[in-house]
Amino acid sequence: MATMSPLRCRMIEDMTIRNLSPATQQSYLLAVTKFSRHFGRSPDQLGIEEVRAYQVHLTTQGVAWASLNQAVCALRFFFGVTLGRGEVPEMIPYARTPRRLPVVLSGEEIVRFLEAVPGLKPRVALVTAYAAGLRLSEVVALQCADIDSSRGVIRIRGKGGKERQALLSARLLAILRAYWLVARPNLWLFPGRDPHRPISPKMLGMACHLACEAAGLTKPVTVHALRHSFATHLLENGTDLRVIQVLLGHNHLSTTALYTQVATTTIRNTASPLDRLALNAIVPGMSGQLPAEPTPAPALNAIAPG
Repeated sequence: MATMSPLRCRMIEDMTIRNLSPATQQSYLLAVTKFSRHFGRSPDQLGIEEVRAYQVHLTTQGVAWASLNQAVCALRFFFGVTLGRGEVPEMIPYARTPRRLPVVLSGEEIVRFLEAVPGLKPRVALVTAYAAGLRLSEVVALQCADIDSSRGVIRIRGKGGKERQALLSARLLAILRAYWLVARPNLWLFPGRDPHRPISPKMLGMACHLACEAAGLTKPVTVHALRHSFATHLLENGTDLRVIQVLLGHNHLSTTALYTQVATTTIRNTASPLDRLALNAIVPGMSGQLPAEPTPAPALNAIAPG
């Protein structure tokens, strides 16, 4: 087995001391390794000019902005912390983040999607993700002991090691109880093939893909799209934005405020200046009647047997 270099060991120790997650540590190490291989030299022998040239290289290769910023984070950590070059991180700019609106499903689309999920375990896991507004990593990490039925909350091990309490509705609790009677999970609420390990995130991703196809949805549905839908539907139903911020575990209200741009009731209830004009028919034969209100979304059928 290859011996780990002292530099790599030091970076791992620096990340461990700062309690970075295993996934973050792995991505940082991979990013620094790619940076080093690009120039064929040890990364501690490289400087800001090489970093700049590497950023230009990644940009011209069409690398996604998220991957660019992941590399930036890794290099800022490596130079600033592991090498102790405190002046370098501020000289490594982040890529501009595009402001895209989140994918949001209507109530009817949520029903079609959830009822099309193959398999009891993935189906209940995705119902839980939507009902509580969870990230993929959060729903995968759920344990049976995290369900606090007496207080109506779910204990969540969130992003960056931060814990919070999520919403446990009466309907979700009933679904989870019916699921438990059938599946009998022990430690993990949604165990994988190995009952001592949680369900794989890839398995839930595949379940989303299959359900999306089976339901005939054209939107790209992921676990995060369910989380977006949860927040948007709460906002449309009148829930205060600060409450939604707490439920989602956002540090900044500005992050949660993005959902005001996709909440259809907020948009629909705003009168257009056109409606105030005494305007004659623009299109020949057009009636003066307004379109009918959309029909309510259908009810969700049984998710767990019983």
